[in-house]
Amino acid sequence: MTFAADSTTLDLLFREAHTAHAFTDEPVTDEQVQTIYDLIKIAPTAFNQSPLRITVVRTPEARQRLVQHMAEGNQDKTVVAPLAVILSADAEFHEELPRLFPAFPAAKDAFFSERLVREQSAVLNAAMQAAYFILGIRALGLAAGPMNGIDHAGIQKEFLDEDHIPLMVVNIGKPAANGYFPRSPRLDYAEVSTTV
Repeated sequence: MTFAADSTTLDLLFREAHTAHAFTDEPVTDEQVQTIYDLIKIAPTAFNQSPLRITVVRTPEARQRLVQHMAEGNQDKTVVAPLAVILSADAEFHEELPRLFPAFPAAKDAFFSERLVREQSAVLNAAMQAAYFILGIRALGLAAGPMNGIDHAGIQKEFLDEDHIPLMVVNIGKPAANGYFPRSPRLDYAEVSTTV
C-alpha cells in the first residue's frame, strides 16, 4: 500500500514517534504552542465544536502546583520538562456554536441544552482534538509526553473551574538522547477488527 505522505513524515508522526519521558533543556516558546494549535484546530469534531482548552503551565510556581496533582511516577519528569500543558474540555463549548457552526446556529439549544450531554460531547470531541495536538507537537519536531496519571479533581480545582474537565497533562520538548522507553507491543489488525 502506498501512502500519500512520504516515509520521513510517516516516521515523524507515527512509526518512530512515541511517548517521551525525558527532554533536553531547550525551551518551548509560546509561539511554538500557538503554531501547534493553529495547525490542529481543524481537527474533526461534531458540529465543528471546539471544546479543547489549553492551560500552559510555564512558571516554576505553577509547575509545583501541578506536580502535587500528578501520580508519583509522573512528578519528576513534569518538573524538568521544558513545558507542561493541561488539556481540558470546556463543557460550555456550545456558547460558540452559532459562530462555529453557521450552517445550523440553533444546534446550541437543539442538541446541547442539557449539561450532561454537553459534558459527554465536550470530553469526546476535546479528546479527538488532544490526539491531533500530540500529532501537532510531533509535526513541529518536538516530542510529547501525554499523561493521564493525574488527580483530575485536584487539577480542576487548582487550575480550572467546574466548566472545564481535565483530560491529561502533556509534557513538551525536544527529546533527550535517552528520552524514550523501548516501544511496547501493539495489537494486530486482526485482533481489533470485525467485519459485518
